Amino acid sequence: MASTRLPAALQATEEDLSLLLQAQAHIGSKNVEKKMEPYVWKRRTDGVNVINVGKTWEKIVFAARVIAAIENPNDVCVISARPYGHRAVLKFAANTGAQPIAGRFTPGSFTNYITRSFKEPRLVVVTDPRVDHQAIREASYVNIPVIAICDTDSPLNYVDVAIPANNKSKHSVGLIWWLLCREVLRLRGSISRAPDAWPVMVDMFFYRDPEEIERDQQAQIEAKNAPAAEEPAAEAGVSEWEISGTAGAVAAAASSQLPATETGLDWSTQETTDWAAQE
Repeated sequence: MASTRLPAALQATEEDLSLLLQAQAHIGSKNVEKKMEPYVWKRRTDGVNVINVGKTWEKIVFAARVIAAIENPNDVCVISARPYGHRAVLKFAANTGAQPIAGRFTPGSFTNYITRSFKEPRLVVVTDPRVDHQAIREASYVNIPVIAICDTDSPLNYVDVAIPANNKSKHSVGLIWWLLCREVLRLRGSISRAPDAWPVMVDMFFYRDPEEIERDQQAQIEAKNAPAAEEPAAEAGVSEWEISGTAGAVAAAASSQLPATETGLDWSTQETTDWAAQE
């Protein structure tokens, strides 16, 4: 399933193909759109269609070349209404300089110049053609080319470049955006093609559940407060020993200052004073 149409410099490495397989980017749906049939490698016994990973990589490189050809990076608009692509879109925009739209696409953003969110991009990249259909339709009205991550059941109407991949998995969506971002930076000359030239991990593009983030933050707060609670207890123990030692020293000093005659007194004996003699 490896790609053979690309030059050696643009060929996918074994690590890249392994990442695509581990993220299940090759797992499609049970339905197949007519125009997506060339990208399907085979059909499993359970009815799930398997996408050709070699063609996925070819389209990633092709899409990256289209994005890199735009002189002004801000003329590229990346869109994801699906929550799994929000973080990936924002990270892609932060690394490449594109305009992100993470969340609901405001109708009229490409066609109505009166709206505050009006944009005039030269290229649009979407996560799911079915969910982001409003953005694709408006882009077609103003002749803006569209790049889309397409599953086997995704409609290709008004889509100019389709990247065949699983767009329903958070790991697959994050990986495709990460590979696309890395390839764009390579074609621009921002980073080299060395394996460790780009320090950004693919995990940064994965969707994270807000509840999971809240649990992690709570765990960090508790971890910080735990040592702070133990230190006062330790200090209290030391001060207690010091106080008891000080009390013992004070008692010893007081007893040492008593007169020698008083130390041997017997309080049970009665006084033998002769009161008549004193008169």
